[in-house]
Amino acid sequence: MLGRDCHTDLVAPVAKPVSIEIQRDSGLTLTWLDGTTSHFELEELRRYCPCADCRTRRDANQSIWPLPSSPQPLRIVDAELVGAYGISITWNDGHSTGIYNWTSLQPD
Repeated sequence: MLGRDCHTDLVAPVAKPVSIEIQRDSGLTLTWLDGTTSHFELEELRRYCPCADCRTRRDANQSIWPLPSSPQPLRIVDAELVGAYGISITWNDGHSTGIYNWTSLQPD
């Protein structure tokens, strides 16, 4: 599961990764200033999407991914940095509203 709660205090400075490697067919790997890495498989990232819709679905014990209409296999179509805050991922199922903040992606 993602390292930390996806909701953080925006006032506190947040450590950003020094390297971001996106493997569109397998996952996301981040390297941090101290040399540690975080790796997330695609399914883990998609299932723990931090957007409001996905959080609501998780809270109601509803499926996030895969849905009957979900394309297989899961794939990252695009990703972009969101200021100094985190990264947004566009998935091949059309979902793109989640912003994964750096704090939630740091190793424990």
